[in-house]
Amino acid sequence: MNTLLSPSPTWTFPFCPESPDWFLDWDSIQTHFDWIDSLKGCQQDPIYHAEGDVFVHTKMVCEALISSPNWRQLPDEERSILFAAALLHDVAKPAFTKIEADGRISSKGHARQGARMVRKILSQFEPPVQFEIRETVVAIVQFGSLPIWLIDKPNPQQSVIKVSQVVRCDFLALLAEADVRGRHCADKQELLDKIELFREFCQENNCLDSPRQFPSEHSRFIYFRKDNGNPDAEMFDDTKCEVVLMSGLPGSGKDYWIRENLPDWPVISLDALRKEMNVPPDKTPGNVVTAAKQRAREYMNQGRSFVWNATNTTKQMRQQLINFFAGYQARLRIVYLEVPIEEILRRNRSRAATVPEAIVHKLADRLDIPDRTEAHQVEWIVGD
Repeated sequence: MNTLLSPSPTWTFPFCPESPDWFLDWDSIQTHFDWIDSLKGCQQDPIYHAEGDVFVHTKMVCEALISSPNWRQLPDEERSILFAAALLHDVAKPAFTKIEADGRISSKGHARQGARMVRKILSQFEPPVQFEIRETVVAIVQFGSLPIWLIDKPNPQQSVIKVSQVVRCDFLALLAEADVRGRHCADKQELLDKIELFREFCQENNCLDSPRQFPSEHSRFIYFRKDNGNPDAEMFDDTKCEVVLMSGLPGSGKDYWIRENLPDWPVISLDALRKEMNVPPDKTPGNVVTAAKQRAREYMNQGRSFVWNATNTTKQMRQQLINFFAGYQARLRIVYLEVPIEEILRRNRSRAATVPEAIVHKLADRLDIPDRTEAHQVEWIVGD
């Protein structure tokens, strides 16, 4: 089971249009958000976006979204979430747009990096946007093109089931539809048909407006580790021990959480091993990881549960470890901790082994927050 955070008052995004007039105050949006200006003059491929630059497209997408009856009938908070996603969905395009050798304009990778930029932008709001809301906007931006590209995926069923664990697929469809209606292109109807097919496919797979359910946590974990698994199959749980994989920026409170919650568990700490081996805190050479894995191997061979304590801030980093642990029939639990970056930096300055602030910012910029497709159990612990 995932940790649920306590509810908060209804959140609204600044200038999100409201009933009855649904007025889009574009002038105030331009004045209030400095990142809007960066969209001006960012070229797009005229075959797919004949309407003009990213700034023009973004306004058209917002207009298309707020004209949608499906959007208007949503609760206030959900309307705000989708409006924020529409406004921010191409925020990384200026940094990723380039003219290819054949003269075509592309922006490959802008969705993934855009999601990280959205997280940073929303984290700087005052007061900060609540974690679940922020991460929903982030996920919509990251996966917003899935409805259009679904049929090109090698395993469409797993694609929609996987994304449903992170964000509502009907939200993705709403943004994708607004994205298509907010552009000038020859294949508009074909794209809208693809989005409708996506909705129907998600409905068939019981994951349109909620996560696809599995017979057990272990069945879910195994399903996402196979290419052609059956989501309804109940997998035999052959796990022999549990590994708690910590995740979070330096200074997020991982050591404290372990002392408070798992005081009797053995801990494999990369920080401690660096100290033992006289390695600087911002370096992790191969011999440190080798030593850590050897200790983990010994625990798992004994069927003994333990904590792996390191930053583990990217999905790729965690996946390598999860593959290693799963090979020894370990049950995986990820505990992610988060506090505001200002608090991270304050704590870091008071540590005996200070991590260079440039490294902290680099880790924050590349952060991938764990999701429930990665492990048997994921907990998100967010502090002030």
